[in-house]
Amino acid sequence: MHERLLPASPNWYCSRSSDINSKGVFGFAAKNTIYLISVSESSTAVVGELAGHRERVSGFTFCHHPGQENVCASASDDGTVKIWDIEQKVSLKDHKAHQSTITALHWSPVQKDLVVSGDEKGIIICYWHNRNETLSFFPEPRNIFCLSCSPHNENHIAVGYKDGMIIVMDISRKNEVVHRLRGHDDEVHGLSWSPQPGEELLYSRLGESPEASSEVSAGGERGCYLASGSKDQTVRIWSTTRGKGVMTLKLPSLKRRGVGVDPGVKERLWLTVHWPKGRPTHVVSSCFGGELVIWDLVKSGKQKWSLLGGAADIQAHSRIVFNMSSVCLGGHQLLLSTSMDREIKCWDLETLECCWTLPTLGGFVYTLTFSPVGTGCLAMGVGDSMIRVWNTLSVTNKYDTKTFWQGVKSKVTALSWHPTKEGSLAFGTDDGKVGIYDVFSNKPPQISSTYHRKTVYSLAWGPPVPLLPGPDEPPFSLYSCAGEGVIFQHNPWGLADEAVDIDGIIRRTNNIKHKLSPHTDLNWKPDGKALAIGNEDGSVDVYQAPSLRLLCSVQQHHKIINVLRWHHEHGGQSGMAHLLASGSSNAVVYVHDLRAVIESPPESPVLITEAFRSLAGHTAKITGLAWSPHHSGRLVTVCYDGTAQVWDVLGEEPVCNYRGHHGRLLCVQWSPVDPDVVWTGGDDFTVQEWTVSKQEHTRPPRGKKSMDLEKKRTLQPKSKSKKKKPADKGAAKMEEAETPNGQEQRGGGEGPSDNDDAEREALDKLALLAVKEPTGLADRGIPEKLQNGVKPPPFTKKESRDDKRRERPETLLKKRKGRSILPLSTSMDHRPKEELQEDCLTLAAVRHSEAVPSQCLPGSGEHLHLGLFGDRQALYRMFQEEGQSHVEGGHYDSAIYLLLWKGDIAGALQLATDRGELTDHLVSMAPMAGYQVWSRTVEAFVKQLSFQEQFVKAASYLLSINRIYEAVNLLKSHSLYREAIALAKARLQPEDHVLKDLYTTWAAVLEKDGHYSTAAKCYLAADCPFEAAKVIAKKGDVASMKTAAELARIVGEKELAHSLALRCAKELLAAQDWLGAQEVLRSQDSLLGHQLLFCTNELLVVRLAGTNGMGPSCSPTHSWSVPHAQSFLENVKDVWEREFGVSPDDAEKIRAVRSQLKALENPSVASSVAMKQLLFHMSLDMTHCVLSWLLGDWGAGLEELLRAVARSREAESFCLMSDVCQLFFPQGIESISQYKAKLDPSDEQGAVVTRGLEAFLSYVQLYAVWWATSGSTATSAGALLENWLEGGPDVEPGQEVGPSLGFCQTLLSEPHASLQATQRAIAEVQRRLSSMVQQHAQIQKSQATAGDSEGGEAAEQSSDSLPALIARVSEHHKELAALPDHLKNIPFPEVVECCLVLLYMARTLHSVPPQLTDQALQLLRRHGHAFYPKASQNALADRQHCSALMTQTSNV
Repeated sequence: MHERLLPASPNWYCSRSSDINSKGVFGFAAKNTIYLISVSESSTAVVGELAGHRERVSGFTFCHHPGQENVCASASDDGTVKIWDIEQKVSLKDHKAHQSTITALHWSPVQKDLVVSGDEKGIIICYWHNRNETLSFFPEPRNIFCLSCSPHNENHIAVGYKDGMIIVMDISRKNEVVHRLRGHDDEVHGLSWSPQPGEELLYSRLGESPEASSEVSAGGERGCYLASGSKDQTVRIWSTTRGKGVMTLKLPSLKRRGVGVDPGVKERLWLTVHWPKGRPTHVVSSCFGGELVIWDLVKSGKQKWSLLGGAADIQAHSRIVFNMSSVCLGGHQLLLSTSMDREIKCWDLETLECCWTLPTLGGFVYTLTFSPVGTGCLAMGVGDSMIRVWNTLSVTNKYDTKTFWQGVKSKVTALSWHPTKEGSLAFGTDDGKVGIYDVFSNKPPQISSTYHRKTVYSLAWGPPVPLLPGPDEPPFSLYSCAGEGVIFQHNPWGLADEAVDIDGIIRRTNNIKHKLSPHTDLNWKPDGKALAIGNEDGSVDVYQAPSLRLLCSVQQHHKIINVLRWHHEHGGQSGMAHLLASGSSNAVVYVHDLRAVIESPPESPVLITEAFRSLAGHTAKITGLAWSPHHSGRLVTVCYDGTAQVWDVLGEEPVCNYRGHHGRLLCVQWSPVDPDVVWTGGDDFTVQEWTVSKQEHTRPPRGKKSMDLEKKRTLQPKSKSKKKKPADKGAAKMEEAETPNGQEQRGGGEGPSDNDDAEREALDKLALLAVKEPTGLADRGIPEKLQNGVKPPPFTKKESRDDKRRERPETLLKKRKGRSILPLSTSMDHRPKEELQEDCLTLAAVRHSEAVPSQCLPGSGEHLHLGLFGDRQALYRMFQEEGQSHVEGGHYDSAIYLLLWKGDIAGALQLATDRGELTDHLVSMAPMAGYQVWSRTVEAFVKQLSFQEQFVKAASYLLSINRIYEAVNLLKSHSLYREAIALAKARLQPEDHVLKDLYTTWAAVLEKDGHYSTAAKCYLAADCPFEAAKVIAKKGDVASMKTAAELARIVGEKELAHSLALRCAKELLAAQDWLGAQEVLRSQDSLLGHQLLFCTNELLVVRLAGTNGMGPSCSPTHSWSVPHAQSFLENVKDVWEREFGVSPDDAEKIRAVRSQLKALENPSVASSVAMKQLLFHMSLDMTHCVLSWLLGDWGAGLEELLRAVARSREAESFCLMSDVCQLFFPQGIESISQYKAKLDPSDEQGAVVTRGLEAFLSYVQLYAVWWATSGSTATSAGALLENWLEGGPDVEPGQEVGPSLGFCQTLLSEPHASLQATQRAIAEVQRRLSSMVQQHAQIQKSQATAGDSEGGEAAEQSSDSLPALIARVSEHHKELAALPDHLKNIPFPEVVECCLVLLYMARTLHSVPPQLTDQALQLLRRHGHAFYPKASQNALADRQHCSALMTQTSNV
């Protein structure tokens, strides 16, 4: 379906997760999928994928035996080993013998059906897939890292372990280890056998004589060399004859770091080895930084290695290599390598040069964007913290991609090219970073100093808006929108400066006082005159640039806006440039024409509620939009339903639907150079290029794709979020969707555990209790010690320390005194004795002497404390200063108490109100200051309680001042609907509209949250029973629909009850729960017709159970459905009359039931129809048939009976048709004759229907006779024709035919044969016309490259045949119109097919009546070419040959 595809990255840290077969098909594991790519020396292309594993694929290997190159095997962390056919893309077999994680896999090069796998517990499983047999071995209790089957000995397997041990085992002898090869001291990453048997090649290099080597091998089997690579930085060559190492190769220190490696990351090493075929003296290994080293084992000197790609860094991998495999294609030996740098490279082992590189993706593809200046440069933002720029127009390399990673360090979620500056690419990341890359430079990016708090979702270049800091303004500013709902304007010339939040500009320009809705996306009009901003509440605001004056607000969506896109400026029709497309989470794309508000800006903002066009079809939230730059009004949308949809916006018509992805789609771009090409990216880690004209689907799938994707996601392991757990593997699984399977786990800091939190909370509670303990607690402990009259034991030092520790809080409480309410005057009592005595003299002078000191004012200043001993005025002055001191010190309660003591209740309440220190006690005293003070105090206390989230208490205080509606609204505004309803019902009148509003509002909230039962109660309380029934049925299960139907019946909603009960009954019928279905239908008086229909269906299914057309049924049935000796139709009538009271005497009831069932749709069926659905349609036909017979209309009844029989023919189920005919016509033709006798002699239509029934019965009998006499097991006409063309099974001459074939005369109908031939001819001409249109479109597309002359000739040839085809269609339609209507409306078997069967029987059995043979030949000559031209030609030729032989025999 796709043209080009960037696949997901190969899995890391797997010993063998890629392989290549001899045909050049390279397979590699990526996540839980296996991708297949076709490989050549110069190019590569993704050709398919194998999907079926639920978790990471850890191993992949091809079968390398001749003739089985299309068979491969894979192992996964889900514990399964699967065998695949890469041509059919299906799994052939699998086993689950492993109990631990599988770590190694290999297909035996010698035994063609043996697949060997090993796991981390040391278990090795040998699986012979042809006989489906497994055998387990446990040679060592160690973690297996890799294994390899010997290419020379079918029983030898080499196994490498995590601790460096290597063993060679013989699977023909249980658990026998041939050799234990010790030398490595760390993980063994790779094993590879020498492609050449024997060990003679290296004996001269090893300093041994040929005699010694021959002596070693003389007594046993011929050995072979084995290469191993380990994390200990060595490659070792082992002799499996002698069981020891013969060569150790130390990795060279190349001192080269790859361009894609972060210097802060510690060097990793994965040392894999590969021994190419045809090169027994060369071994290829990986190295430290991604280099590939080829070792010459017989070369002398110190440097025995050479680098693949030479010293050029641009060819080598930039990070460690995990897997290698080789193949010889076209005389070139190619090596394929996969690496941590997410690239697959192909190397020529002759030249050691890189042939090509295929980039892969290691995360979700969040964004795609084509450069407006550099044509064909596609930038991709991926979740693997890298940006890729793909030159999609490159001729030499179709996957010419450059990667940027410096300065990113997070998922790249937004990209935007500069409109005019080539190579300037802005990016936004998951951690809120915004930066600008120069893709033509190797310099790090410029990073904005202003970070978003959440993920950056969109970037856009646009004209600067006012208030941009700096004297010189750039022509374009960079705008970023992130998850916190803020849009920043960045100065690209000064990213170090602080960015501007444009909300401030919008507020000032439009004089907005309220809080703006959080923003979710923005898009500038291409001409820079308008800015569209999408919001979290579903609205879209359009602002005029550069002032950002609000022009209009679009209130069309009701969910968060995900994407906005303006139409391009170069549309062919006027006004197209003002179209704005918007997509949200409600799956509908709206297009608005904003030409009026942009060309003629209104004085005040306009509210738009009607869309110019509505594009409905997707089934999940919209994630991306793109207008075609080559068309006017052509839009492509992508969605979470996993498809991309192309729309003709003006016509509101779907153009095509692309379904090539296996996950949710996140972004889309239209090709800037090809009007037929679209690019999409999604969460399946792929970017795909596809053409619009080649798609077979027109509309998005109706929910099926979404359900499949949801089913796939449910198979993924989920982490529980209800309880907090330490960050371990569970946390890693949350990132698994974005992290390549097999990547190293990165540890994080340890946080406090749940136990620590609980312990800390318990200690805090104990401390709090200790502080609140009454002071007399310690005193009460003494009598407890003396209560037995025993003197307490003497104190010991240890006991004293423990007691002190226990009593410390109590001791502190006893020593601590309460704070005085008059601290200033109290403190003055602690002055020196002389000053205290002086105060006595001053007080005496004030009270008893007329000569009062001039500077002495009791209650203030230095004589503050004397206010307590003076008059009331002096006391008030002291209170005032004390109160002021309390306020300054934050002790408002003391200040309030002083005012209360003073009698200033209003002042105390005002102080408490201002400081937010109102209490229940103060509010209770408020009425003493008057009603106004009390009312204001209660209102203030309500605000204070609301701030403290004590909403119920606040509402109760509102009730005290008779603010009932305000109390109800307070509870409602804070989602306390239950309390609000209780309060309203208690205090308001039952008919008050507020109560109904509360119920409906709460019901809407409950419905949104999925609490349908409580929502239904609210609707019932609000006198909305219809909504109550609907909301209960919203859950969709049988119990809910049954309850909803009963509720609707009780409240009098008959139509709703009817539809819900019928819906519930159909669900039960689909599960073959006939008892439950009839119970639901019986509860509704108006569903008698459906009761009869379901009864007929049950009788039909029970009668057919266990026949050839159906399997046995295990569902419980009614007692009246037990098969009886009487005919099926008579049984139906008896059950109806006995169980449902339907008899011929009640004609009115029967007519009502018949009209009720006529409203049901009963269309023709397709060959792919499910058996249950087919039987239901047949049951409906049979129900109409019996109803017509009960009314005496035998003609209509027989027509329905014929329709029921013909349905099995339409569904291509001959076995079912045979069973149905036997069930409906137990006496064969005699049964039809009995029905025919009941027809009115003048009923011509009935006679034609009867002939159709006879024809179908004869059709079944014809096949039964043929199969009974020839022993054939064919079940369709297709199988018959195949036998005819290949000769077929002949019967011995003279064999008895069995029953007479006279009944076949009915089948050889000339009018029906003519009708069927004409219909076939019309269909064939229409097919040719469709093919001609497609060829013409391809010619138009290829004219630019193929030349005008060639295209002109092809077009001319097509145009010459077009009038002839049109004329032929017109002629056939005239022939069709001349035929009688009853022929066209009445089903009939295919006449030509029956002719072929008869001629075949005549050739093999020689006893078919001659008149039938002649008649069949005549029909075949006239009409056979329209049906089966080749079979008809063979049949006629064969018949002519037989006639010639008979004539020659008679002459002799």
